[in-house]
Amino acid sequence: MQTASTHICERMGHSQELSEIKHGTVIGCHLCNKSIHEISLLLNTPR
Repeated sequence: MQTASTHICERMGHSQELSEIKHGTVIGCHLCNKSIHEISLLLNTPR
């Protein structure tokens, strides 16, 4: 079963594990309906 965070991380092209802090940030942004582009800018990581 995939979680929302796993799904969005896969869509962002992350093949590595995210740190707990970045993982939490992705979840929070996803719940606030941020776009993938906005999340990648916030985390300063490529899509």
